[in-house]
Amino acid sequence: MRYLLGFREGGAAAALARQIAAAVQPQRRYHLMEFCGGHTHAIFRYGVQDLLPANVELVHGPGCPVCVLAVPRLDAAIALSMQPGVILASYGDMLRVPASRRRSLLKARAQGADIRIVISALEALDLARSHPDREVIFFAIGFETTTPATAHLIREAQRLGLRNLSVHCNHVVTPAAIQAILDAPQVRAWGQARVDGFIGPSHVSTIIGSRPYEFFAEEYQRPVVIAGFEPLDVLQAILMLVRQINDGRACVENQFTRGVSRAGNVKAQAMVADVLELRPSFAWRGLGAIPYSGLRIKAAYAAHDAERRYGAPETSVTENAACQCPAIIRGVKKPTDCAIFGTVCTPRDPIGACMVSAEGACAAYYKYRRIPVMAAA
Repeated sequence: MRYLLGFREGGAAAALARQIAAAVQPQRRYHLMEFCGGHTHAIFRYGVQDLLPANVELVHGPGCPVCVLAVPRLDAAIALSMQPGVILASYGDMLRVPASRRRSLLKARAQGADIRIVISALEALDLARSHPDREVIFFAIGFETTTPATAHLIREAQRLGLRNLSVHCNHVVTPAAIQAILDAPQVRAWGQARVDGFIGPSHVSTIIGSRPYEFFAEEYQRPVVIAGFEPLDVLQAILMLVRQINDGRACVENQFTRGVSRAGNVKAQAMVADVLELRPSFAWRGLGAIPYSGLRIKAAYAAHDAERRYGAPETSVTENAACQCPAIIRGVKKPTDCAIFGTVCTPRDPIGACMVSAEGACAAYYKYRRIPVMAAA
């Protein structure tokens, strides 16, 4: 804890804020997207936006795995959980995410489905061992941060011969989402959203390293600075991005040197490559179908693939028209632009995934900015 407090020191934050104010060019506007939902919550929790000049705008990106999970994928998980003899293991932040027809895993559990909250993928292994007469399905979601744990779970299940354990795989990859944001014509059509630079995710980058972002810096001329989750990390990353933009540079810089290298975690990458492979296309909430953006289980581990074993068909679903979560995920709108924010849609009774997730932008606004926003209204 003493180590973390060093990255939350008020005097250092004020000094960095002064450096940012001195560096920005008054005639220029800076639109910087923090891709990761963890950064969004750090920004609001510590008031980072309030320390910035008015012409530096932070845009909230789609880096919340719960928020970007397409509704048909959640519907499929709910259908699996309702099958006789099935135990569905899920991370806790998925339980209250709205599916179609206002359903959720939590409501399915209230109706009799055996849904267990786990904090580690390997807990599903323990469930399968303790219930040999039941089918255990792990509902796997997340970016590259949680993918190695799922790959390890599948390899262990195969090694131990646990035929009653399978995985419904919903892992997605970060670089494909960044490219979709930069390429999407809908972003321009919805509001001329602009991204001048990216605050790169830290936990994801501990796995994949900084190398994958070099393509975006070179091809799209957008600087990327990988940052830690503490307020001083974010402020320093913003200063680094401002300086790059001022100089007309676009490269990848690593502020989070205490956790990220250029190569990343090579051992974790090899384990993922052994078990999982890219899907030709995968649907994201708010971003649509993105080529080669999701992962599936390789044929060698088909015995532990819930989609192969149970089918898990997906249906077409229409989003709630009042919910602006898709536009918020794209960085085109802010949570306060949504008419139902904080009224009809709250963390207790969410309409969209951006409100229910611990990393969602709407949840961050509701927790840290709701009172001043509503007072201003």
